Amino acid sequence: MSIPEVKKKVPVWLIAISILMPTSFSAMATTATNVAIPHISGYFAATADEAKWIVTSYMIANACLIMLSGWLEHTLGRKRFIKICITIFTLGALICTLAPSLNIMVLGRFIQGVGGGPMTPISQTVLLSAFPPEKKGLAMSLFGLAVMVCAILGPSFGGFLVDNLNWHYIYSINIPVGILSFILISRYIEDVKPEKGKKHIDFVGMTALILWLLSMQIVLDKGQQYNWFDSGWICWLAGFSLVTLSFLIVWEIENKNSFIKIRLFKDRNFLIGTIISTAVSMVIFTTMFLAPQFLQNVLGYTALLSGYTLAPRVISCVLMLFAIPYLMKIYDSKLLIAVGFFFLGFATFMFTNVNLSVSFFYVTMPNILLGVGVILTFIPISALALGTLPKESLADGASLHNFCKTVGVAIVVSMSSTIVARHSQIHQNYLVDNLSNFNLVFQQKMAGWTHTFMSGASSTFAQHKANAFAYKQMIAQATLMSYIDAFAIVALLAFVLIPLPFLMNTDIEEK
Repeated sequence: MSIPEVKKKVPVWLIAISILMPTSFSAMATTATNVAIPHISGYFAATADEAKWIVTSYMIANACLIMLSGWLEHTLGRKRFIKICITIFTLGALICTLAPSLNIMVLGRFIQGVGGGPMTPISQTVLLSAFPPEKKGLAMSLFGLAVMVCAILGPSFGGFLVDNLNWHYIYSINIPVGILSFILISRYIEDVKPEKGKKHIDFVGMTALILWLLSMQIVLDKGQQYNWFDSGWICWLAGFSLVTLSFLIVWEIENKNSFIKIRLFKDRNFLIGTIISTAVSMVIFTTMFLAPQFLQNVLGYTALLSGYTLAPRVISCVLMLFAIPYLMKIYDSKLLIAVGFFFLGFATFMFTNVNLSVSFFYVTMPNILLGVGVILTFIPISALALGTLPKESLADGASLHNFCKTVGVAIVVSMSSTIVARHSQIHQNYLVDNLSNFNLVFQQKMAGWTHTFMSGASSTFAQHKANAFAYKQMIAQATLMSYIDAFAIVALLAFVLIPLPFLMNTDIEEK
Protein backbone atom coordinates (compact mmCIF):
# COMPACT_ATOMS: atom_id res chain seq x y z
CA MET A 1 0.00 0.00 0.00
CA SER A 2 3.00 2.30 0.42
CA ILE A 3 3.90 2.33 -3.29
CA PRO A 4 0.77 4.19 -4.45
CA GLU A 5 1.28 6.72 -1.65
CA VAL A 6 4.78 7.53 -2.97
CA LYS A 7 3.58 7.85 -6.54
CA LYS A 8 0.85 10.28 -5.57
CA LYS A 9 3.46 12.56 -4.01
CA VAL A 10 5.54 12.81 -7.17
CA PRO A 11 5.72 16.51 -8.15
CA VAL A 12 3.88 17.29 -11.37
CA TRP A 13 6.95 19.05 -12.78
CA LEU A 14 8.90 15.79 -12.45
CA ILE A 15 6.12 13.93 -14.24
CA ALA A 16 6.16 16.59 -16.97
CA ILE A 17 9.93 16.26 -17.45
CA SER A 18 9.71 12.46 -17.53
CA ILE A 19 7.09 12.34 -20.31
CA LEU A 20 8.09 15.45 -22.28
CA MET A 21 11.75 14.47 -22.60
CA PRO A 22 11.14 11.52 -24.99
CA THR A 23 8.24 13.38 -26.64
CA SER A 24 10.35 16.44 -27.43
CA PHE A 25 13.22 14.37 -28.84
CA SER A 26 10.71 12.42 -30.93
CA ALA A 27 9.47 15.73 -32.37
CA MET A 28 13.03 16.90 -32.94
CA ALA A 29 13.91 13.66 -34.73
CA THR A 30 11.33 14.58 -37.37
CA THR A 31 13.02 17.83 -38.39
CA ALA A 32 16.68 17.53 -37.35
CA THR A 33 17.23 15.09 -40.20
CA ASN A 34 16.27 17.69 -42.82
CA VAL A 35 19.58 19.58 -42.67
CA ALA A 36 21.54 16.32 -42.77
CA ILE A 37 19.94 14.92 -45.95
CA PRO A 38 22.75 16.14 -48.29
CA HIS A 39 25.38 14.65 -45.95
CA ILE A 40 23.52 11.35 -45.53
CA SER A 41 22.90 10.99 -49.28
CA GLY A 42 26.60 11.68 -49.92
CA TYR A 43 27.67 9.20 -47.25
CA PHE A 44 25.60 6.40 -48.79
CA ALA A 45 26.21 7.55 -52.40
CA ALA A 46 22.47 8.05 -52.88
CA THR A 47 20.49 10.70 -54.71
CA ALA A 48 18.49 13.30 -52.78
CA ASP A 49 15.33 11.65 -54.14
CA GLU A 50 16.35 8.32 -52.61
CA ALA A 51 17.47 9.93 -49.35
CA LYS A 52 14.04 11.46 -48.70
CA TRP A 53 12.91 7.96 -47.69
CA ILE A 54 14.74 8.71 -44.45
CA VAL A 55 12.15 11.41 -43.73
CA THR A 56 9.00 9.84 -45.18
CA SER A 57 9.51 6.38 -43.64
CA TYR A 58 9.55 8.02 -40.20
CA MET A 59 6.37 9.97 -41.00
CA ILE A 60 4.46 6.92 -42.27
CA ALA A 61 5.39 4.86 -39.19
CA ASN A 62 4.25 7.81 -37.07
CA ALA A 63 0.90 7.93 -38.86
CA CYS A 64 0.24 4.21 -38.36
CA LEU A 65 1.04 4.25 -34.65
CA ILE A 66 -0.89 7.45 -33.92
CA MET A 67 -4.11 5.66 -34.88
CA LEU A 68 -3.15 2.51 -32.96
CA SER A 69 -1.86 4.23 -29.82
CA GLY A 70 -5.22 4.34 -28.00
CA TRP A 71 -5.90 0.64 -28.49
CA LEU A 72 -2.33 -0.34 -27.59
CA GLU A 73 -2.43 1.72 -24.38
CA HIS A 74 -5.69 0.04 -23.28
CA THR A 75 -4.29 -3.38 -24.21
CA LEU A 76 -0.80 -3.14 -22.70
CA GLY A 77 -1.30 -0.62 -19.92
CA ARG A 78 0.00 2.94 -19.97
CA LYS A 79 3.42 2.57 -18.34
CA ARG A 80 4.31 -0.62 -20.18
CA PHE A 81 3.24 0.90 -23.49
CA ILE A 82 5.33 4.05 -22.94
CA LYS A 83 8.39 2.00 -22.00
CA ILE A 84 7.96 -0.19 -25.08
CA CYS A 85 7.72 2.92 -27.28
CA ILE A 86 10.87 4.43 -25.77
CA THR A 87 12.73 1.13 -26.21
CA ILE A 88 11.70 0.87 -29.87
CA PHE A 89 12.60 4.53 -30.51
CA THR A 90 16.03 4.03 -28.92
CA LEU A 91 16.59 0.82 -30.90
CA GLY A 92 15.77 2.71 -34.12
CA ALA A 93 18.28 5.43 -33.16
CA LEU A 94 20.94 2.77 -32.61
CA ILE A 95 20.25 1.20 -36.02
CA CYS A 96 20.46 4.63 -37.70
CA THR A 97 23.78 5.31 -35.98
CA LEU A 98 25.34 2.02 -37.11
CA ALA A 99 23.57 1.71 -40.49
CA PRO A 100 25.98 0.39 -43.18
CA SER A 101 23.61 1.20 -46.08
CA LEU A 102 20.74 3.47 -47.00
CA ASN A 103 18.21 0.62 -46.79
CA ILE A 104 19.23 -0.16 -43.21
CA MET A 105 19.09 3.55 -42.46
CA VAL A 106 15.51 3.73 -43.75
CA LEU A 107 14.63 0.67 -41.65
CA GLY A 108 16.07 2.35 -38.57
CA ARG A 109 14.06 5.50 -39.23
CA PHE A 110 10.91 3.43 -39.68
CA ILE A 111 11.54 1.73 -36.34
CA GLN A 112 12.13 5.15 -34.78
CA GLY A 113 8.78 6.29 -36.17
CA VAL A 114 7.05 3.25 -34.68
CA GLY A 115 8.40 4.16 -31.25
CA GLY A 116 8.01 7.93 -31.57
CA GLY A 117 4.53 8.06 -33.11
CA PRO A 118 2.49 7.29 -29.96
CA MET A 119 4.52 9.65 -27.76
CA THR A 120 2.62 12.80 -28.83
CA PRO A 121 -0.95 11.64 -28.02
CA ILE A 122 0.03 9.64 -24.94
CA SER A 123 2.03 12.54 -23.42
CA GLN A 124 -1.11 14.69 -23.64
CA THR A 125 -3.02 12.01 -21.75
CA VAL A 126 -0.35 11.72 -19.04
CA LEU A 127 -0.12 15.49 -18.51
CA LEU A 128 -3.89 15.95 -18.33
CA SER A 129 -4.11 13.09 -15.82
CA ALA A 130 -1.25 14.37 -13.63
CA PHE A 131 -2.04 18.09 -13.46
CA PRO A 132 -4.93 19.33 -11.29
CA PRO A 133 -7.98 20.77 -13.10
CA GLU A 134 -6.98 24.38 -12.48
CA LYS A 135 -3.60 23.76 -14.18
CA LYS A 136 -4.80 21.96 -17.32
CA GLY A 137 -3.97 25.04 -19.37
CA LEU A 138 -0.42 25.04 -18.02
CA ALA A 139 -0.10 21.35 -18.88
CA MET A 140 -1.09 21.92 -22.51
CA SER A 141 1.14 24.99 -22.74
CA LEU A 142 4.11 22.90 -21.60
CA PHE A 143 3.16 20.21 -24.11
CA GLY A 144 2.79 22.67 -26.99
CA LEU A 145 5.98 24.48 -26.08
CA ALA A 146 8.03 21.27 -25.86
CA VAL A 147 6.72 19.69 -29.05
CA MET A 148 6.48 22.81 -31.21
CA VAL A 149 9.72 24.49 -30.15
CA CYS A 150 11.72 21.26 -30.38
CA ALA A 151 10.34 20.52 -33.84
CA ILE A 152 11.27 24.01 -35.08
CA LEU A 153 14.62 23.95 -33.26
CA GLY A 154 15.45 20.56 -34.83
CA PRO A 155 17.21 21.92 -37.97
CA SER A 156 19.43 24.26 -35.93
CA PHE A 157 20.28 21.49 -33.49
CA GLY A 158 20.92 19.03 -36.31
CA GLY A 159 23.04 21.56 -38.21
CA PHE A 160 25.23 22.12 -35.14
CA LEU A 161 25.84 18.37 -34.76
CA VAL A 162 26.51 17.83 -38.47
CA ASP A 163 29.04 20.66 -38.79
CA ASN A 164 30.85 20.18 -35.48
CA LEU A 165 30.71 16.38 -35.19
CA ASN A 166 28.93 14.37 -37.93
CA TRP A 167 25.40 13.41 -38.92
CA HIS A 168 25.49 10.15 -36.89
CA TYR A 169 25.21 12.18 -33.68
CA ILE A 170 21.70 13.31 -34.67
CA TYR A 171 20.62 9.74 -33.90
CA SER A 172 23.19 8.56 -31.34
CA ILE A 173 22.23 11.40 -28.98
CA ASN A 174 18.77 9.79 -28.70
CA ILE A 175 20.28 6.65 -27.14
CA PRO A 176 21.24 8.12 -23.72
CA VAL A 177 18.07 10.23 -23.78
CA GLY A 178 16.04 7.05 -24.35
CA ILE A 179 17.77 5.24 -21.48
CA LEU A 180 17.26 8.17 -19.09
CA SER A 181 13.62 8.53 -20.16
CA PHE A 182 13.04 4.81 -19.56
CA ILE A 183 14.34 5.18 -15.99
CA LEU A 184 12.27 8.31 -15.29
CA ILE A 185 9.10 6.76 -16.70
CA SER A 186 9.61 3.63 -14.60
CA ARG A 187 9.95 5.66 -11.41
CA TYR A 188 7.61 8.63 -11.75
CA ILE A 189 4.76 7.88 -14.16
CA GLU A 190 1.63 6.43 -12.60
CA ASP A 191 0.48 3.24 -14.26
CA VAL A 192 -2.95 2.59 -15.75
CA LYS A 193 -3.63 -1.13 -15.90
CA PRO A 194 -4.78 -2.82 -19.14
CA GLU A 195 -8.51 -3.08 -19.64
CA LYS A 196 -9.90 -6.45 -18.69
CA GLY A 197 -12.54 -8.34 -20.55
CA LYS A 198 -12.97 -9.24 -24.20
CA LYS A 199 -12.65 -6.31 -26.55
CA HIS A 200 -13.37 -6.38 -30.25
CA ILE A 201 -10.28 -5.55 -32.30
CA ASP A 202 -10.52 -4.14 -35.80
CA PHE A 203 -7.74 -6.24 -37.34
CA VAL A 204 -9.18 -5.82 -40.84
CA GLY A 205 -9.14 -2.03 -40.58
CA MET A 206 -5.65 -1.98 -39.09
CA THR A 207 -4.31 -4.21 -41.86
CA ALA A 208 -5.96 -2.09 -44.54
CA LEU A 209 -4.52 1.09 -43.00
CA ILE A 210 -0.96 -0.27 -42.96
CA LEU A 211 -1.20 -1.66 -46.51
CA TRP A 212 -2.60 1.64 -47.81
CA LEU A 213 0.06 3.80 -46.16
CA LEU A 214 2.96 1.58 -47.21
CA SER A 215 1.81 1.21 -50.82
CA MET A 216 1.01 4.92 -51.11
CA GLN A 217 4.41 5.93 -49.78
CA ILE A 218 6.27 3.55 -52.10
CA VAL A 219 4.42 5.07 -55.06
CA LEU A 220 5.16 8.62 -53.91
CA ASP A 221 8.83 7.96 -53.15
CA LYS A 222 9.69 5.69 -56.09
CA GLY A 223 7.42 7.32 -58.67
CA GLN A 224 9.93 9.97 -59.71
CA GLN A 225 12.79 7.46 -59.88
CA TYR A 226 10.82 5.13 -62.21
CA ASN A 227 9.12 7.89 -64.23
CA TRP A 228 5.77 7.44 -62.52
CA PHE A 229 3.11 5.70 -64.58
CA ASP A 230 5.49 4.73 -67.36
CA SER A 231 6.42 1.92 -64.98
CA GLY A 232 4.04 -1.05 -64.84
CA TRP A 233 4.63 -1.92 -61.19
CA ILE A 234 4.07 1.71 -60.13
CA CYS A 235 0.68 1.61 -61.90
CA TRP A 236 -0.30 -1.64 -60.19
CA LEU A 237 0.84 -0.45 -56.78
CA ALA A 238 -0.98 2.88 -57.22
CA GLY A 239 -4.14 0.97 -58.11
CA PHE A 240 -3.70 -1.29 -55.09
CA SER A 241 -3.24 1.75 -52.85
CA LEU A 242 -6.43 3.37 -54.20
CA VAL A 243 -8.46 0.18 -53.76
CA THR A 244 -7.10 -0.32 -50.23
CA LEU A 245 -7.99 3.25 -49.28
CA SER A 246 -11.51 2.86 -50.68
CA PHE A 247 -11.97 -0.41 -48.79
CA LEU A 248 -10.64 1.17 -45.59
CA ILE A 249 -13.09 4.08 -45.79
CA VAL A 250 -16.11 1.85 -46.47
CA TRP A 251 -15.08 -0.67 -43.82
CA GLU A 252 -14.50 1.95 -41.11
CA ILE A 253 -17.84 3.63 -41.87
CA GLU A 254 -19.87 0.42 -41.79
CA ASN A 255 -18.04 -1.44 -39.00
CA LYS A 256 -19.39 -0.57 -35.55
CA ASN A 257 -16.08 -1.59 -33.91
CA SER A 258 -13.94 0.52 -36.23
CA PHE A 259 -10.84 2.17 -34.76
CA ILE A 260 -10.92 5.09 -37.23
CA LYS A 261 -14.09 7.06 -36.53
CA ILE A 262 -14.57 8.47 -40.03
CA ARG A 263 -18.14 9.47 -39.19
CA LEU A 264 -16.69 12.26 -37.05
CA PHE A 265 -16.14 14.16 -40.30
CA LYS A 266 -19.91 14.75 -40.33
CA ASP A 267 -19.15 17.48 -37.80
CA ARG A 268 -18.46 20.58 -39.92
CA ASN A 269 -16.00 22.14 -37.50
CA PHE A 270 -14.01 18.94 -37.22
CA LEU A 271 -13.91 18.46 -41.00
CA ILE A 272 -12.86 22.02 -41.82
CA GLY A 273 -10.53 22.19 -38.82
CA THR A 274 -8.76 19.00 -39.87
CA ILE A 275 -8.36 20.29 -43.43
CA ILE A 276 -6.91 23.57 -42.13
CA SER A 277 -4.55 21.86 -39.66
CA THR A 278 -3.35 19.46 -42.34
CA ALA A 279 -2.74 22.33 -44.77
CA VAL A 280 -0.85 24.32 -42.13
CA SER A 281 1.32 21.29 -41.30
CA MET A 282 2.03 20.79 -45.00
CA VAL A 283 3.08 24.43 -45.46
CA ILE A 284 5.25 24.44 -42.35
CA PHE A 285 7.00 21.15 -42.99
CA THR A 286 7.55 21.85 -46.69
CA THR A 287 9.46 25.01 -45.81
CA MET A 288 11.42 23.14 -43.12
CA PHE A 289 12.22 20.34 -45.58
CA LEU A 290 12.99 22.34 -48.74
CA ALA A 291 14.67 25.43 -47.27
CA PRO A 292 17.70 23.60 -45.77
CA GLN A 293 18.19 21.61 -48.99
CA PHE A 294 17.94 24.77 -51.08
CA LEU A 295 20.41 26.65 -48.88
CA GLN A 296 22.93 23.79 -48.83
CA ASN A 297 22.62 22.42 -52.37
CA VAL A 298 22.15 25.69 -54.26
CA LEU A 299 23.63 28.47 -52.12
CA GLY A 300 26.39 26.37 -50.54
CA TYR A 301 25.43 27.00 -46.89
CA THR A 302 26.76 24.68 -44.21
CA ALA A 303 24.28 22.55 -42.28
CA LEU A 304 24.74 24.74 -39.21
CA LEU A 305 24.20 27.98 -41.13
CA SER A 306 21.08 26.65 -42.84
CA GLY A 307 19.77 25.59 -39.42
CA TYR A 308 20.42 29.08 -38.08
CA THR A 309 18.16 30.58 -40.74
CA LEU A 310 15.27 28.56 -39.25
CA ALA A 311 16.10 29.43 -35.62
CA PRO A 312 14.27 32.81 -35.61
CA ARG A 313 11.05 30.89 -36.19
CA VAL A 314 11.42 29.60 -32.62
CA ILE A 315 11.65 33.14 -31.23
CA SER A 316 8.56 34.37 -33.07
CA CYS A 317 6.66 31.20 -32.05
CA VAL A 318 7.47 31.66 -28.36
CA LEU A 319 6.53 35.35 -28.42
CA MET A 320 3.25 34.57 -30.19
CA LEU A 321 2.46 31.83 -27.66
CA PHE A 322 2.37 34.53 -24.98
CA ALA A 323 0.35 36.92 -27.16
CA ILE A 324 -2.23 34.53 -28.65
CA PRO A 325 -4.43 34.15 -25.50
CA TYR A 326 -4.98 37.91 -25.42
CA LEU A 327 -5.57 38.08 -29.18
CA MET A 328 -8.19 35.33 -28.94
CA LYS A 329 -10.07 37.37 -26.33
CA ILE A 330 -10.09 40.48 -28.54
CA TYR A 331 -10.55 39.06 -32.04
CA ASP A 332 -12.65 36.30 -33.60
CA SER A 333 -10.70 33.05 -33.93
CA LYS A 334 -11.75 32.73 -37.58
CA LEU A 335 -10.15 36.10 -38.33
CA LEU A 336 -6.93 35.09 -36.53
CA ILE A 337 -6.73 31.85 -38.56
CA ALA A 338 -7.27 33.75 -41.81
CA VAL A 339 -4.56 36.26 -40.88
CA GLY A 340 -2.30 33.33 -39.96
CA PHE A 341 -2.80 31.84 -43.43
CA PHE A 342 -1.89 35.21 -44.94
CA PHE A 343 1.37 35.26 -42.94
CA LEU A 344 2.13 31.67 -44.01
CA GLY A 345 1.44 32.44 -47.65
CA PHE A 346 3.32 35.74 -47.67
CA ALA A 347 6.34 34.26 -45.86
CA THR A 348 6.52 31.29 -48.24
CA PHE A 349 6.08 33.61 -51.23
CA MET A 350 9.14 35.56 -50.05
CA PHE A 351 11.20 32.45 -50.84
CA THR A 352 10.21 32.84 -54.51
CA ASN A 353 12.29 36.04 -54.75
CA VAL A 354 15.59 34.41 -53.82
CA ASN A 355 18.58 34.27 -56.16
CA LEU A 356 22.09 32.85 -56.10
CA SER A 357 23.44 35.87 -54.23
CA VAL A 358 20.62 36.32 -51.70
CA SER A 359 21.67 37.49 -48.23
CA PHE A 360 21.42 35.54 -44.98
CA PHE A 361 19.06 38.18 -43.58
CA TYR A 362 16.60 37.76 -46.45
CA VAL A 363 16.27 33.97 -46.02
CA THR A 364 15.84 34.53 -42.27
CA MET A 365 12.96 37.01 -42.51
CA PRO A 366 10.38 34.54 -43.94
CA ASN A 367 10.99 32.21 -41.01
CA ILE A 368 10.13 34.95 -38.51
CA LEU A 369 6.82 35.51 -40.30
CA LEU A 370 6.20 31.76 -40.54
CA GLY A 371 6.49 31.51 -36.75
CA VAL A 372 3.80 34.17 -36.39
CA GLY A 373 1.54 32.36 -38.88
CA VAL A 374 2.03 28.99 -37.18
CA ILE A 375 0.67 30.19 -33.82
CA LEU A 376 -2.13 32.30 -35.33
CA THR A 377 -3.47 29.22 -37.11
CA PHE A 378 -2.60 26.28 -34.86
CA ILE A 379 -3.79 27.51 -31.47
CA PRO A 380 -7.29 28.77 -32.46
CA ILE A 381 -7.95 25.83 -34.80
CA SER A 382 -7.14 23.32 -32.06
CA ALA A 383 -10.06 24.64 -30.00
CA LEU A 384 -12.48 25.00 -32.91
CA ALA A 385 -11.78 21.63 -34.56
CA LEU A 386 -12.40 19.51 -31.46
CA GLY A 387 -14.67 21.87 -29.52
CA THR A 388 -17.94 20.72 -31.10
CA LEU A 389 -17.29 16.98 -30.72
CA PRO A 390 -19.00 15.01 -27.92
CA LYS A 391 -16.76 14.40 -24.92
CA GLU A 392 -16.75 10.66 -25.50
CA SER A 393 -15.40 11.25 -29.04
CA LEU A 394 -12.59 13.65 -28.12
CA ALA A 395 -9.88 10.97 -27.95
CA ASP A 396 -10.90 9.44 -31.30
CA GLY A 397 -11.17 12.90 -32.83
CA ALA A 398 -7.72 13.95 -31.60
CA SER A 399 -6.15 10.76 -33.01
CA LEU A 400 -7.84 11.17 -36.39
CA HIS A 401 -6.94 14.88 -36.44
CA ASN A 402 -3.23 14.18 -35.82
CA PHE A 403 -3.27 11.24 -38.21
CA CYS A 404 -4.47 13.42 -41.10
CA LYS A 405 -1.76 15.98 -40.38
CA THR A 406 0.96 13.34 -40.35
CA VAL A 407 -0.22 11.74 -43.60
CA GLY A 408 -0.45 15.18 -45.23
CA VAL A 409 3.14 15.95 -44.24
CA ALA A 410 4.39 12.61 -45.60
CA ILE A 411 2.63 13.25 -48.91
CA VAL A 412 3.85 16.83 -49.30
CA VAL A 413 7.49 15.85 -48.62
CA SER A 414 7.39 13.35 -51.49
CA MET A 415 5.50 15.66 -53.83
CA SER A 416 7.75 18.65 -53.14
CA SER A 417 10.82 16.55 -53.94
CA THR A 418 9.16 15.44 -57.17
CA ILE A 419 8.35 19.04 -58.11
CA VAL A 420 11.98 20.08 -57.56
CA ALA A 421 13.34 17.16 -59.62
CA ARG A 422 10.82 17.52 -62.48
CA HIS A 423 10.87 21.29 -62.73
CA SER A 424 14.66 21.30 -62.66
CA GLN A 425 14.60 19.26 -65.89
CA ILE A 426 11.95 21.53 -67.39
CA HIS A 427 13.94 24.68 -66.67
CA GLN A 428 17.10 23.08 -68.04
CA ASN A 429 15.29 22.49 -71.33
CA TYR A 430 14.41 26.18 -71.51
CA LEU A 431 17.76 27.52 -70.33
CA VAL A 432 19.88 25.37 -72.64
CA ASP A 433 18.50 27.30 -75.61
CA ASN A 434 20.50 30.29 -74.39
CA LEU A 435 23.78 28.35 -74.49
CA SER A 436 24.15 28.79 -78.24
CA ASN A 437 26.83 30.30 -80.43
CA PHE A 438 24.04 32.29 -82.10
CA ASN A 439 23.42 34.09 -78.79
CA LEU A 440 25.61 37.21 -78.69
CA VAL A 441 25.39 37.53 -74.90
CA PHE A 442 26.53 33.92 -74.51
CA GLN A 443 29.41 34.51 -76.94
CA GLN A 444 30.59 37.51 -74.93
CA LYS A 445 30.36 35.58 -71.65
CA MET A 446 32.26 32.62 -73.13
CA ALA A 447 34.97 34.92 -74.45
CA GLY A 448 35.38 36.51 -71.02
CA TRP A 449 35.48 33.16 -69.18
CA THR A 450 37.92 31.70 -71.71
CA HIS A 451 40.23 34.68 -71.29
CA THR A 452 40.06 34.28 -67.50
CA PHE A 453 40.92 30.58 -67.60
CA MET A 454 43.78 31.04 -70.12
CA SER A 455 46.21 32.19 -67.45
CA GLY A 456 48.69 29.33 -67.21
CA ALA A 457 46.71 27.04 -69.55
CA SER A 458 46.18 26.45 -73.26
CA SER A 459 43.30 28.04 -75.16
CA THR A 460 41.72 24.62 -75.76
CA PHE A 461 41.75 23.79 -72.06
CA ALA A 462 40.37 27.23 -71.25
CA GLN A 463 37.49 26.78 -73.71
CA HIS A 464 36.58 23.39 -72.20
CA LYS A 465 36.70 24.87 -68.71
CA ALA A 466 34.53 27.81 -69.80
CA ASN A 467 31.97 25.39 -71.28
CA ALA A 468 31.93 23.40 -68.03
CA PHE A 469 31.50 26.58 -66.02
CA ALA A 470 28.58 27.70 -68.21
CA TYR A 471 26.92 24.30 -67.83
CA LYS A 472 27.38 24.43 -64.05
CA GLN A 473 25.77 27.87 -63.93
CA MET A 474 22.84 26.63 -66.01
CA ILE A 475 22.27 23.67 -63.64
CA ALA A 476 22.40 26.00 -60.62
CA GLN A 477 19.87 28.39 -62.19
CA ALA A 478 17.54 25.54 -63.19
CA THR A 479 17.67 24.08 -59.67
CA LEU A 480 17.03 27.53 -58.18
CA MET A 481 13.95 27.97 -60.38
CA SER A 482 12.62 24.53 -59.43
CA TYR A 483 12.78 25.39 -55.71
CA ILE A 484 11.06 28.71 -56.46
CA ASP A 485 8.26 26.79 -58.22
CA ALA A 486 7.81 24.51 -55.19
CA PHE A 487 7.64 27.46 -52.79
CA ALA A 488 5.18 29.26 -55.08
CA ILE A 489 2.81 26.26 -55.10
CA VAL A 490 2.91 26.03 -51.29
CA ALA A 491 2.30 29.79 -50.97
CA LEU A 492 -0.68 29.48 -53.32
CA LEU A 493 -2.11 26.70 -51.12
CA ALA A 494 -1.94 29.00 -48.08
CA PHE A 495 -3.59 31.92 -49.89
CA VAL A 496 -6.37 29.77 -51.34
CA LEU A 497 -7.35 28.51 -47.87
CA ILE A 498 -7.73 31.98 -46.31
CA PRO A 499 -11.58 32.01 -46.68
CA LEU A 500 -11.98 28.48 -45.25
CA PRO A 501 -11.99 29.37 -41.51
CA PHE A 502 -15.06 31.59 -41.99
CA LEU A 503 -17.12 28.45 -42.72
CA MET A 504 -16.58 27.22 -39.17
CA ASN A 505 -18.89 27.69 -36.18
CA THR A 506 -17.44 29.73 -33.28
CA ASP A 507 -20.42 29.41 -30.92
CA ILE A 508 -18.38 26.87 -28.97
CA GLU A 509 -16.18 29.68 -27.66
CA GLU A 510 -19.11 31.16 -25.82
CA LYS A 511 -19.99 27.96 -23.98
